[in-house]
Amino acid sequence: MTQVVSLSGGKDSTAMLLMLLERGEQVDEAMFFDTGWEFPEMYAHIDKLAKDTGVKVTRLHPPKPLEYLMFDKELERGKRKGSHGYGWARPNARWCTTQKQTVMDKHVKSIGGGSVAYCIGIAADEKRPLIDGKRYPLIEWGVTEADALAYCYERGYDWGGLYERKKRVSCWCCPLQSLNDLRVLRETHPRLWDELRLMDEYACNQFRIDYSAEQLEERFSKEDLQTRMECLNG
Repeated sequence: MTQVVSLSGGKDSTAMLLMLLERGEQVDEAMFFDTGWEFPEMYAHIDKLAKDTGVKVTRLHPPKPLEYLMFDKELERGKRKGSHGYGWARPNARWCTTQKQTVMDKHVKSIGGGSVAYCIGIAADEKRPLIDGKRYPLIEWGVTEADALAYCYERGYDWGGLYERKKRVSCWCCPLQSLNDLRVLRETHPRLWDELRLMDEYACNQFRIDYSAEQLEERFSKEDLQTRMECLNG
C-alpha cells in the first residue's frame, strides 16, 4: 500500500514525517499545499526537510490563487450572490482550509484512492475532528504538541525561530491567529504586516470580527509607546 503524508510544515506534521521514517515505515510521498501565504522560514524549512529525508515532497496549489478567491471570485449563491470575493476567513467559513482539503484529497485519489494510507499530523492532545479513512500516527503513538516540537528541535529543525515567539506558524495573514501572533508578525516581518494592511483595504469584510488591520496597528502602536514610557520611567 502507498503511504502519503499531509505536510503543512508545522511541528506536528514535521514530527509525524520524521517519526514514520525513524520507525522504518514506508513514506512514498509528502504533500505540501502551497497557499502562497507561508512564512519565508516555512519555505526554507520544507526545502531542508525534503533534502534531509530524501522524501518526495509534492507541492500542490489551488486551481485559482487564493488572492483571486478572496478578492475577485464572483459568488453564485447565498446572501452575497453576485458580489465578489470570499473575504477574510471566519471560524465558520474557513474557505481557504476547504480549498486545501479538496486539492489534497483529489491528489490522493489520483495516486490510488482506497489503496493509499493518508497520514494526518494531529497531536494526541489536540481537540480536532477526525476523518474516517485517514491515519493519525501522532494520536496512535500518544505524541502531544509539546512532544512534537521538542522532537523537531532535537533533530535540528527550528523554523528560523518562528515557534520561539509564535504559537502557530500557518499563513502569515490568517485572521484566526492570536493577537500575540499578530504582534509578532508586525515586529518580525514588517513587510508582510504592511501587505496585510493593504489586503484589508480591499477585502469585503474587515480583517477580524473585533479589529480591522488599521485598528490593530493603532492598538499595537499605543502598546509600543506605553512600553517605551515604562522603560524610561523604570
